[in-house]
This record gives sequence, C-alpha cells and structure tokens, in this order.
Amino acid sequence: MNTVIPMPAQPSLPVTGQAGRFPVRRIFCIGRNYADHAKEMGASVDKANPMFFTKPADAVVTDGADVPYPSATSDLHHEVEMVVALGAGGSHLSADDARKLVWGYGVGLDLTRRDLQAQAKAKGAPWDVAKAFDHSAPVSALVPASEATPTAATTITLEINGQVRQKATLGDMVLDVGEILAALSTLFELKAGDLVFTGTPAGVSALQKGDRFRATLGDIVSFEGKVV
Repeated sequence: MNTVIPMPAQPSLPVTGQAGRFPVRRIFCIGRNYADHAKEMGASVDKANPMFFTKPADAVVTDGADVPYPSATSDLHHEVEMVVALGAGGSHLSADDARKLVWGYGVGLDLTRRDLQAQAKAKGAPWDVAKAFDHSAPVSALVPASEATPTAATTITLEINGQVRQKATLGDMVLDVGEILAALSTLFELKAGDLVFTGTPAGVSALQKGDRFRATLGDIVSFEGKVV
C-alpha cells in the first residue's frame, strides 16, 4: 500500500512458547463485572445491561516494558483483569458460540485516571480520558486456549510491592466469558484480534511512581512491571 504518511506500527502481544505474535485489533472492557468491586465504587450491578467501554489497541504495554505514569492525574488506579483474545468473530452470538471465539488468555491491568473518571461521572460525561489514555493497558503474554483454559476456580491476583491488593476467583464474575462476548456481539461485530478485559475484583487503589506490580491468572500466566 502506498501511504501518504508512515504506516503506524501494529500493536501485538507475545504468545508463550511461540515466536509468532498476536496482532491486536481492538480492546473492549466490561465494567462492574464483580459485585464486590461495584459495591466499593458505590455502584450497582445490572446483569441484563452490562456496561462496556473501549481502549485503543496501541494502549497495550507488554514485553516487560515499564508503565509510564500518565499526565493530567494524581490518582492512577490499578484494576487487574483476565484478558481473552479472539481468534474469530461474529455478531449476535449465543454464549456457547461466543466461547468458541476465544483463541487465548492473558492477564492485564485496566489502568484508570480515577480523578478524571470521577469528574466525568459528576458531569454525566464520557469516560474516555479516564480509561483510554496512552499505556493504559499493560498485558501479559497470551496462552493459547488449546494449552490452558481458566475455570471458575481459577484465581486472579494483583500484588503491589509484594503485597496482595486484589484477589478473587473467576467464579465471582457476574457474567462469564461466553456471556460477556455474547452481549458484546449485539453491540459490535467481533473480529479476530480483539482483546476483551473481563472486569476487576474489589481492592482497586492508587499506584505511585516506582511501584512494582505482579499480576497472575492462576498458574496459567503472570507478568510483572514497574510504574515510572
């Protein structure tokens, strides 16, 4: 293709045990998918009407890179989440059919400029500047679903400077993976390359420059990083 400016780099994630990488098309996120987290945020859960938002594909931080502390905030929060990567797509899917789209699993952080989110909520404004900023989606390497599949008993954990901040099992999710993807597919046509952040448990709190984090999804995958 002959382009009038240089072609932007394709965001991608490493895959465990493979040289090939997973190209990222879009990033979808679900909010309030753990009841305890919704409660700590002063919100309620409406299972019939899940709340979705997006991040740009180039918000991913991976391969052990440091996470820059973002501008325009003094209240950066961590939200650890299981991440599913889609190898196929579709629209208006059943939960059973939607589960078949999953190519692999990872664990990531939905970083949030909480002060800007609070300001947006107070005005009834969109959350984009609070959620969709640069470097707002640190993600682990992906593990193919053919090699490991999380269960309801799988634990998701986040440690900050060696101290556990967030911990829950996937069975605590309000909507499971199939239900999340089915609901998303009524709003967007899902496609191969999409990432879906599946919600965070209770325990979200502030990050500071110099903090080190370690996120784990059971014994399936983990990753570490530093806020700089």
